[in-house]
Amino acid sequence: MTSTLSVAPVVNAANGGPADEHSEWVRQAREVADILAADALERDRANLEPVAEAGLLRRAGLPALLVPRSLGGAGQTWRTALAVVREIAAADGSIAQLLGYHYVNSSNLWLVGGASVQELLGRGTAEHQWLWGDSVNPVEPDLSLTPDAGCGYRLNGKKSFATGASVGDMIAATGAVTSSGELLLVAVPAGDPGISFGGDWDNLGQRLSASGSVSYSDVRIEPEHVIGSLDAAKVTPLASAITPAIQAVFGHLYLGIAEGALVAARDYTRSVSRPWVLSGHGAAVDEPYVLAAYGDHVARLAAVAALASQVADELTAALARGASLTWSERGALAASVAALKVVATDVALDVTSSIFEVTGARATSNARGFDRFWRNVRTHTLHDPVAYKRREVGDYYLTGRTPEFTLYT
Repeated sequence: MTSTLSVAPVVNAANGGPADEHSEWVRQAREVADILAADALERDRANLEPVAEAGLLRRAGLPALLVPRSLGGAGQTWRTALAVVREIAAADGSIAQLLGYHYVNSSNLWLVGGASVQELLGRGTAEHQWLWGDSVNPVEPDLSLTPDAGCGYRLNGKKSFATGASVGDMIAATGAVTSSGELLLVAVPAGDPGISFGGDWDNLGQRLSASGSVSYSDVRIEPEHVIGSLDAAKVTPLASAITPAIQAVFGHLYLGIAEGALVAARDYTRSVSRPWVLSGHGAAVDEPYVLAAYGDHVARLAAVAALASQVADELTAALARGASLTWSERGALAASVAALKVVATDVALDVTSSIFEVTGARATSNARGFDRFWRNVRTHTLHDPVAYKRREVGDYYLTGRTPEFTLYT
């Protein structure tokens, strides 16, 4: 790992009492992004476990961003968390995914868990800047939770995708109780000797997201580490809001990556690109077709950003309602988030691929590595088919039907 990640810790904004804490946390995220940007391409190609990058997030105080002040955290809202993810995504989509998933996984303490779980694990997250990974991929067979001597459980099984688990401190895992079939969400200390990590994440993009497999062999789950039930009959509207939250992370992730790609392209066009021989212009920045293409990208990204800001406010407002949140309100939120997912996917894929049309053939040099932006977006947008999000948005608009709760909707 390069020395750029061995800097002095960033000042924790929560301890400084700034007048505008949201802006201060975004500024802090930008400092982290600047460090990550310095060798993003080299780290992407090395494809190592993002241990140093996770340490950078901890030193910046970002893991405790959503933890309530009463438990020692920064006490910020999802509006700020999503802005932080977007800022870091412009520099390194993998690390933004790592942090965004952490916010989702740790938020289960407040959406699903009770007071004792929140006190124990929420305070630990704030005090130690724990990063939370996950083992919840719902398209695979559930992990098993076997009751253990009348107290706690033993966790067994394998998940093929477990973002952040191998470099995190705690893992949010779902498992089915063998005696009843009930689906429980549990917290697993990542250092348990019964856990083994596959180290098998070697994909086209998001290469440093630590999304490889994880296996559990008789891992002891203490009763106080049972966060709560995810059985459909027991899930409340508030608990189900975890899905709109993670889908909102996706939208901000794609937006941030696309914004980072456009900035990189702009810098290249200004300093390196040459005008086409038939243009009649002396500089690439004066070519009308180049200007029009940039104008189109800027306008569409601004539209996605406006929707992203609206979604962030809607998510924050919905979660602030707590136990008063209704299924109808939750459904309307899910439809708004789905709309963001649709446009963020389309625009990010287009921007990250078409930047080469305004930078020129030399910009395809591997030394530049501009392809990493597209590779990251292309990889993650396949997480769940965007066609289903289009259908959800259309269904809500035409019939008023809201997306039914799943771990994807």
